[in-house]
Amino acid sequence: MIKKLYILNGPNLNLLGTREPEKYGNTSFENVKSLCNERCISNELDLHFFQSNFEGEIIEEIHKANNNACGIIINAGALTHTSIGILDALTMFDGPKIEIHITNVYAREDFRHKSFISPVATGIIAGLGVNSYVLAIEAIKELIND
Repeated sequence: MIKKLYILNGPNLNLLGTREPEKYGNTSFENVKSLCNERCISNELDLHFFQSNFEGEIIEEIHKANNNACGIIINAGALTHTSIGILDALTMFDGPKIEIHITNVYAREDFRHKSFISPVATGIIAGLGVNSYVLAIEAIKELIND
């Protein structure tokens, strides 16, 4: 049976490829989605890839994952540092949860050093560009097969 993997993306990530390419690279959001889909197919995972600039929509997707997903990969963007609602929703999800960031948040502004998501994340990948997504997919595959 193919398992569903949720990859959830927060504010401004839809602008990848054009938004501050010196920080986030030149890979477009659609190319990130394609890259993730290819990796999921090779790992026998069914990808559910979602992005929203609105906190409540991301929370709703986490709720849906409760009954549908083998794992969650979340790049909550700026909501990482502000959203107790996302923290609470992730707390209710029993499967593996990987927090990712394209940039190294610890090499950036101080406010980015605090994550509300990290305390409930199974793991964190940061600073490896869009490859963070690929590494997280591989990690989820390992976690669900243990």
